Amino acid sequence: MDESSLSHTRWKCQYHIVLVPKYRRKVVYGKLRKDIGAILRRLCDYKHVEIIEAHAMPDHIHMLLSIPPSICVSEFMGYLKGKSTLMIFERHAQLKYKYGRRVFWAKGYYVSTVGGNKAAIQKYIREQETQDMVSDQLTFKEYEDPFAHIAK
Repeated sequence: MDESSLSHTRWKCQYHIVLVPKYRRKVVYGKLRKDIGAILRRLCDYKHVEIIEAHAMPDHIHMLLSIPPSICVSEFMGYLKGKSTLMIFERHAQLKYKYGRRVFWAKGYYVSTVGGNKAAIQKYIREQETQDMVSDQLTFKEYEDPFAHIAK
C-alpha cells in the first residue's frame, strides 16, 4: 500500500505544486538551481513532507509532495515560500540588490490533489523539460541581421 500512518490514522495526501519566481525570472535554472533544490528539500524535511518528484524548469518548479494531514497545505506553502526566500537571500546576498524588497517567489502557487493520477503526474514532471526543449526547437527561428550585407 502506498499510504503513511500517524498514531491512529492511515493517510495518502499527495499534491502537485508549482512555484514560480517573481516575474518568472529564469534564475531557477541557472546558478541557483542546486541551492534552491537543497533549500526546498531541507525545509520539507523539517516538516516531514516527502518530495516524491521535483523538477526545476527555467522559470518555475514542479513538485509532487506527500504532506501529512496534520499540516494545512496553505500554511505549508506559506512556510516553504517564506523560509526559502530568506534562505536564498541569505546565501545569495547580491539578489537583495538586484531584485529589491527581498521577494523571490511570485504571489500564490498552483496546487492540485493527485488522487489516482500519481504516475501520470510523475511522468509529466519528469518529461516536462524534454517537451519544452522539443517545442523550442520546433519554433526556433534564426533571424538574420538586415544590415550584415552593408558591413561587408
